[in-house]
Amino acid sequence: MKFNTKTPKHLKQAYKEELKQYSLCLENKQYGNAWYHLERSHIIGQSYPIEHTYSHWLMLKFGLRQKDTKEVFGQIIRLLVGGWKSFIDHVPLGNTGGANVPPLKPMSIPNDIEKLLESK
Repeated sequence: MKFNTKTPKHLKQAYKEELKQYSLCLENKQYGNAWYHLERSHIIGQSYPIEHTYSHWLMLKFGLRQKDTKEVFGQIIRLLVGGWKSFIDHVPLGNTGGANVPPLKPMSIPNDIEKLLESK
């Protein structure tokens, strides 16, 4: 069984860039774009427990800020199980992480992120 404990440097850099873009969009009240970058951070970091959990934490905070009850409850559930699923490398690749999609549904990965994930 493979255990994911350390995020490769190039993925960590891309993950942090998505979070930076999320923060900028949030500051400028561009909520749709902010959510877009959170979803991208989730796709990039979902195979690594810390990044995966942190993406869901930010999604929970975003849901609270937007007063979106469905998102809040969906993120609480994902926070309870997402990190350990990453640790044992059992995540649905491409899943954007929001409560608007089933938590175990694999999804297509944006081309730029797919290239990142393929490079070692």
